[in-house]
Amino acid sequence: MRPSHHFVWLFSAAAILCASPAATQVASPPTVGPHMASDIDPHSGFRLPLPKREDLDEAGKAHYDRIAAPGASIVGLRGPSGIGLYSPKAAAHARALNRYLRFEAGFLPRIREIAILTTAREMDSQFEWAAHEPEALKEGVEPRIIDVIKHRRSTSALDETDATVIELGRQIFRDHKVTPETFAQAKALFGPNKLIELVMLMGNYAGTAALLTAVDMQLHPGQQPLLSIP
Repeated sequence: MRPSHHFVWLFSAAAILCASPAATQVASPPTVGPHMASDIDPHSGFRLPLPKREDLDEAGKAHYDRIAAPGASIVGLRGPSGIGLYSPKAAAHARALNRYLRFEAGFLPRIREIAILTTAREMDSQFEWAAHEPEALKEGVEPRIIDVIKHRRSTSALDETDATVIELGRQIFRDHKVTPETFAQAKALFGPNKLIELVMLMGNYAGTAALLTAVDMQLHPGQQPLLSIP
């Protein structure tokens, strides 16, 4: 996990749910193997057991039903949605913000996924990357662009918009300082309002990465790690 970032706390709840119309349901429980830490619950895949619906209050039950519905999440309950059952009231509010930033803010799907992948890479979030690399390919992000993000290569040969989104994310999370040139370029491309929402989208997924790191969220059974992490 990279060092904490100034605004990660603001959005950590906002990324509890990653709603997607193309999602799948809950995966089969993993088996705790030699490479999984002993404090990982074998059913949830993280450091806490998955709350049972019958043990939740009314707000929790309503939230459980929303996130367990077919198509509600890319990764099902074994991921941020399941973690969010520990704070269902906050998660219910967060769901609306996450949906707005992903699907209603007006970003082209490929730009949205480039922003999410850049955040996942700079936060070294294996789980987040594994969920969104297939989404990025589906939304038309070319493999060469994914490789630039994954391997932290130069953006000099990329389209201006793609390169600007990647450089903006790298400067926020890696450098902790956005240069005047990058900010001006992003503002010219997106306008001030969409620029702020683009940063909010990245902050959203940085918050998710922090949450996943804290509970040591494991990949789904059979998933191979796609990132090289120190």
